[in-house]
Amino acid sequence: MNVGFIGIGSMGSLLIEAFIGSGALEPSQITASNRTFAKAERLAYRHFGLRAVPTNREAAEKRDMIFLCIKPHEYKNVIEDLRGVLEPHQLVISITSPVLLDQLEELLPCKIAKVIPSITNYLCCGSTLCMYGSRVTAADRAQLNGLLAAISEPLVIDEKHTRIVSDLSSCGPAFMAFVLQRFVDAAVEETGIDRSEALLIASTMLLGTGQLLTEGGMTPEELQARVAVPGGITAKALALLERELDGVFNAVIKTTHAKYRDDLEHLAVALNSKEVNGS
Repeated sequence: MNVGFIGIGSMGSLLIEAFIGSGALEPSQITASNRTFAKAERLAYRHFGLRAVPTNREAAEKRDMIFLCIKPHEYKNVIEDLRGVLEPHQLVISITSPVLLDQLEELLPCKIAKVIPSITNYLCCGSTLCMYGSRVTAADRAQLNGLLAAISEPLVIDEKHTRIVSDLSSCGPAFMAFVLQRFVDAAVEETGIDRSEALLIASTMLLGTGQLLTEGGMTPEELQARVAVPGGITAKALALLERELDGVFNAVIKTTHAKYRDDLEHLAVALNSKEVNGS
């Protein structure tokens, strides 16, 4: 299998590192391009055999799979770069949530899929959310799922749920890390405990909590009930949290969805411009 990567920013480089670290791909199977070529060269220097190329066309030519790890506003130019290069048997995989499968199928002659990775994939855990275009075959799905299974649990989702599942899987680690940060900061401020000690304790607590909710088979409600004795310290603090956080996560989801809708609108205009569709 030969895999191309166009864009090696935060998520692109994370996927490459995870695939190589897990043994799913050898560096020699990867070709990468980036807007700043020196960044691709540095990645190739770290992983002997990985090929850094200066153009997106070179990253895509003769590859079995091509991951597009770019921002929404970059799609117009990248699609222009790839016109006349891609062939019907190739599989292009977008990791950008507001780019729709049917938009890419209309503009590119190949097979199209979309995956939403998570920073947790760096340690070969968490989920990767998968969506497939109409040209993708069962064999294509099996090949992509096999690759992603080396670093995550691939989950097939409906594209209409892209935003909310991305909130939970991809944005969620940042949200939970923010809550943990504020918890630790408050502990340091109120008690004077060493921050590194508090962070270690809280982080291992979060890891254990995740295991209870997955391997342990507990629901969030069951976990709270097991910890919070009626009338006890935890129960009193949970009552405070319920009052103070009422509506907060609803507002978070409304915020991410509003930004998503805005991105969808801007991207639709860009991809339908004359420079892309040739009309």
